[in-house]
Amino acid sequence: MKKRQLSVAIIGIAALMAACSMESPVSEESEPVDGSKGGANDGEFTVGFSISTMNNPFFVTLEEGGKAKATELGLEMISVDAQDDNAKQINDVEDLIQRGVDLILVNPTDSSAVAAAIEAANAADIPVITVDRAADSGEVVTHIASDNIAGGEMAGELLLELVGEGATVAELEGIPGSSAARERGEGFNNVADGNLHVAAKQTANFDRAEGLAVMENILQSNPDITGVFAHNDEMALGALEAVSAIGRDDIVVVGFDATDDAVNSVESGGLAGTVAQQPTLIGEEALEAAFSVLNGEEIDDFIPVELKLIQQ
Repeated sequence: MKKRQLSVAIIGIAALMAACSMESPVSEESEPVDGSKGGANDGEFTVGFSISTMNNPFFVTLEEGGKAKATELGLEMISVDAQDDNAKQINDVEDLIQRGVDLILVNPTDSSAVAAAIEAANAADIPVITVDRAADSGEVVTHIASDNIAGGEMAGELLLELVGEGATVAELEGIPGSSAARERGEGFNNVADGNLHVAAKQTANFDRAEGLAVMENILQSNPDITGVFAHNDEMALGALEAVSAIGRDDIVVVGFDATDDAVNSVESGGLAGTVAQQPTLIGEEALEAAFSVLNGEEIDDFIPVELKLIQQ
């Protein structure tokens, strides 16, 4: 019943948008879909934040950074966990729309699948900002993320330096379709092409357990591998566990994200390095951008967050 009410409300708002296409994304006349408190003209802004998964320390830290900044700015922030499920993320965003949030931050589980959620928010005249991972379609005010292509290149250059030109390596890819996986892979292969032999390239969905299992299989069929680049630290730590289990401590593993576990591993001689995103800063920048949009300020359509390399 709630979904039927929501659909009726969205159709009505979409018709109003078609007639008033030149209005600001945050119309002074916009009201919450469910008529509850909140809205752009009551002086108390509420921001909904749909996060891909809270089962990953990176996103936990990112959410914590956003929450602290929201408190500092006087914003209310409602977080929802999509649990890496595309359908759940769409339902979560629909629920946020129904709760009358003033702006929605989305950290997509999948850059293509998230379009339906963003378009629903667009139809409800709620501005959307994507965080860490971009969306393939839908109207987005700005995108806040690390430069993943540059980060992939940093990881590739480190791996090349450590294993040497012509070495056989493996690449553990993130969730297919996610912008982070595409961009980090693109950056890595910009360096690897012509310099390294990438003997195996397989997804482990940004997951540590899958990283372990996938790496075990890769090692069985590619015993000459001397290096691994994983699109995130969770997969890198899983790969490192697989490598250590068979006594191949000569294999170099490089990750991405610089989670606490990964940095501890680098410091103790495990991972060779990790590209440090700054999830706390990404979360802070997301809420700063939301605050600016809600107050009618112009912002850039991409806000990059600085990267750095952490290595042994």
